[in-house]
Amino acid sequence: MKDVVIVDNVRTGLAKSFRGSFNLTRSDDMVAHVIDALLERNPKVSPEEVEDVIVGIAMHEGEQSGNMARLSTVLSKLPVTTAAATINRFCSSGVQSIAYAANQIASGQTQVAMAGGVESISMNQRQKAAEYEQNPRLLEEKPDVYMAMGNTAEVVARRYNVTREVQDEYAVQSQARYAQAVDDGRIADEIVPMNATMLQVNKETGEQSKVDVVVDRDECNRPGTTMEGLAGLKPAFEEDGTVTAGNASQLSDGASMTLLMSAERAAQLGLEPLGFFRGLAVAGCEPDEMGIGPVFSVPRLLTNAGMSMQDIDLWELNEAFASQCVYCRDALEIDNEIYNVNGGSIAIGHPFGMTGSRMTGSLLRELRHRGKKYGVVTMCIGGGQGASALFEAA
Repeated sequence: MKDVVIVDNVRTGLAKSFRGSFNLTRSDDMVAHVIDALLERNPKVSPEEVEDVIVGIAMHEGEQSGNMARLSTVLSKLPVTTAAATINRFCSSGVQSIAYAANQIASGQTQVAMAGGVESISMNQRQKAAEYEQNPRLLEEKPDVYMAMGNTAEVVARRYNVTREVQDEYAVQSQARYAQAVDDGRIADEIVPMNATMLQVNKETGEQSKVDVVVDRDECNRPGTTMEGLAGLKPAFEEDGTVTAGNASQLSDGASMTLLMSAERAAQLGLEPLGFFRGLAVAGCEPDEMGIGPVFSVPRLLTNAGMSMQDIDLWELNEAFASQCVYCRDALEIDNEIYNVNGGSIAIGHPFGMTGSRMTGSLLRELRHRGKKYGVVTMCIGGGQGASALFEAA
């Protein structure tokens, strides 16, 4: 098996869904933009060398239906000879796409590929949502598989006694850590600016207008978040619940793409990669507590790699909800000082299909910044799964 390296990773800024800068921007255009950014940032890599592009999406409907990855490659500066595939493992789609590409390269079937993800949650205000009929047998035998994500977060909070106060404390930490990372200049290299046209609505008159903007930062961070402010928020999913808009990930739009190749080819091109892909493991769990999926996928990943928890220098666990972040951290006995060190989706948003790719780039850059070696990207998955990927800094 060949060593697989991550040469580069880029993303758009994350814009608030529905009222943010990408509320009129199509997903395929966002993906084409980050593909072209990777080509521009890595001129030693010929576009003709990129054999495959794999894009993860969580909501395959509307403009994100069909093989959207292929549409994006045709829109990009890649040649028509570059193939493309669209995949879905819900919130882990961005890192799952990286694993698919890496395994193709490791087996010698591909030399150079791009992989990542995208999500436009705003598209739901531009078009009719897809209609589908739920399976009657599942509704009778396992209805929890259709449970809304927010309600599963409430299940985790109740079942494992994660209090509102603890969830809010975690949310404050995420906001503060991300704000500090921005101030320290550790986020800028991830983001490639993108021109966009957004729809603005006057709150007083309802008048609509279109405005040209440049998305060159994340729009969702609230650095002034306090415990007092969060305490005033009402539960978002259940009347007597503890999950609020303040301790859950924010709905947002964005895209990310990662450039992978064999270590041999990277050396031939004189490239200095960010790191190595060392494997991905997945596991299932009860659908009504889907947020604890990483508790099952992390041990499987480490067993496969012949490693222990103590071997991991940094952890990136997707912040879908504070309740599951806290439970997974404590259940896996992860030191909070090496856990989501620059904040996460609670602070900056969670475009479902792209987040895994964003987290990969963030992790590898932070490993390099700290002079550390191993890191794990992990997340829960709707329907009751966990996914965990191991990376090694170059």
